[in-house]
Amino acid sequence: MTTAQTGNQSFNEFPRMSQAKSDQPMTTQSDINQIANEVQAASEPFRRLQREIHEVIVGQDELLHRMIIGILANGHLLIEGVPGLAKTLAVSSLAQGVDTSFQRIQFTPDLLPADVIGTLIYRPDSGEFVVNRGPVFANIVLADEINRAPAKVQSALLEAMQEHQVTIGKETHALPQPFLVLATQNPLEQEGTYALPEAQVDRFLMKVVVGYPTRDEEHQILKRMSSTSPRTSISSVMSPDDIMKARKLVDAIYIDEKIERYIVDLIFATREPGTIDRNLDNLVEYGGSPRASLALAMCAKANAFLDGRGYVVPQDVKDLAMDVLRHRVATTYEAEAEEKTSEDVIKTILDNVRVP
Repeated sequence: MTTAQTGNQSFNEFPRMSQAKSDQPMTTQSDINQIANEVQAASEPFRRLQREIHEVIVGQDELLHRMIIGILANGHLLIEGVPGLAKTLAVSSLAQGVDTSFQRIQFTPDLLPADVIGTLIYRPDSGEFVVNRGPVFANIVLADEINRAPAKVQSALLEAMQEHQVTIGKETHALPQPFLVLATQNPLEQEGTYALPEAQVDRFLMKVVVGYPTRDEEHQILKRMSSTSPRTSISSVMSPDDIMKARKLVDAIYIDEKIERYIVDLIFATREPGTIDRNLDNLVEYGGSPRASLALAMCAKANAFLDGRGYVVPQDVKDLAMDVLRHRVATTYEAEAEEKTSEDVIKTILDNVRVP
């Protein structure tokens, strides 16, 4: 989506509206144009990265797009889908395209926290304990089938995901930057799985639900991958330094106060959905936290960056709201009785909250 037109308001009106902000420096048209020019050049490698991954992955445009959004917005992704949809291959291809360190952790019921973050090992020759770093010390970490490990193992990732550091013994160790956790889970099998704690779920920037490919895509998969040695590697198109530079541009992307208030309205509607639609009364146990507001704003900025724009439009927010909110809105027993999901609630909210 490249148009700057949003409802009855044009992009050219945005800088004038920013003059009303007393606590922030005024953003002018020339400032936005300068950012837009820088974004146009800086965003091309990320679009090239997505095209490169498509050399291995057929379809799954939404998953690939959200993974790159996660890299740019400095957030983690929870990827849900049935087996065989190339979730693991997509993550490993992303790591190859960025030319960065990658670790896969297979979560199982007998996994221990030390297997994830590392532990202290005693060295008899020196009489000292030394740190043996775990697989979490990588730029991109695939937590495969994260819901197959108990809560104490899942919680081992909490500090890493939020503070980008881990504590082993009495020492705190910083994780490499950029740091991204991509966790997968299978929605079908419930035996031998452990539900993710709410604190863990809320630390994921987005929850992406991966569906089956179309008929044409599946035919293309068959033609491309029906081999004893199918292609599973791609060329790198950028470095971790390129990502860190791009994040500075994402931070500089202009988001108007009316769009900020639109984001806040959406989040508040998840907490009090009855004020938006009476049919939603008593269907939501709890809604999005302030972390949801921040996540939606950052995702909207990253989406504008990938679109080559220096400013956010309301459609950026609407396009990503479902992925940002579906795991942050908990429904009640009444909703289950009425066969209403969090996605149903969010869709109704998006349809009813006024767009600026």
